[in-house]
Amino acid sequence: MTDPIADFLTRLRNAISAGHKVVDIPGSNMKREMTKILKEKGYILNYKFEQEGAKSNIKIALKYHPESKVPAIKSLVRVSKPGLRRYTDVESMPQVLNGLGIAILSTSYGLMTDKEARRKNVGGEVLCFVY
Repeated sequence: MTDPIADFLTRLRNAISAGHKVVDIPGSNMKREMTKILKEKGYILNYKFEQEGAKSNIKIALKYHPESKVPAIKSLVRVSKPGLRRYTDVESMPQVLNGLGIAILSTSYGLMTDKEARRKNVGGEVLCFVY
């Protein structure tokens, strides 16, 4: 696997389109931090980190509207790719759907959303857009 973040986003996208309630994803530290951000911002219901020897796994409970069964995540878009990295500074930081969505950035202070990065006045690599 050459791009584990794209694999993470694709597994979430596929599970949402199939209407699954839970999705299993191979774990890594970056995926764990991305999962925590998605939980904080209300895009997923819950998560659980499992450790089986050297292998780790992330179980994510997806969030849907109780009556209409519409998923909380409409779109997951990978921005920075291994072949073309996308970096941004504070002045040119992207705003997803005029602030309704989030951009997840990898900064020197760890992973954070675009709003947190603006508050801390740091730039970084734009990993993905979520809305």
